[in-house]
Amino acid sequence: MMVMVIVMVVTIGKVSREKWRAMAVQQSLPPQGPSAPATDEIRQLKERIAVLEHIITDQHGRADLDRQIEALRDR
Repeated sequence: MMVMVIVMVVTIGKVSREKWRAMAVQQSLPPQGPSAPATDEIRQLKERIAVLEHIITDQHGRADLDRQIEALRDR
């Protein structure tokens, strides 16, 4: 019985130590946010999506659609 208690105490101690070590490492890491190039790419993709939504929902006809598609290719 005493051996089981010792094994449990040692195991709980090791698990607690690893938990505290992991928490310390996590707190020392800088926050992970999108980088500047990724943010710029996301902004450009959102602009393109907005233009495509406008093209799809607009009812001006084929000529206007061709012009808007060419404008997208020029970007």
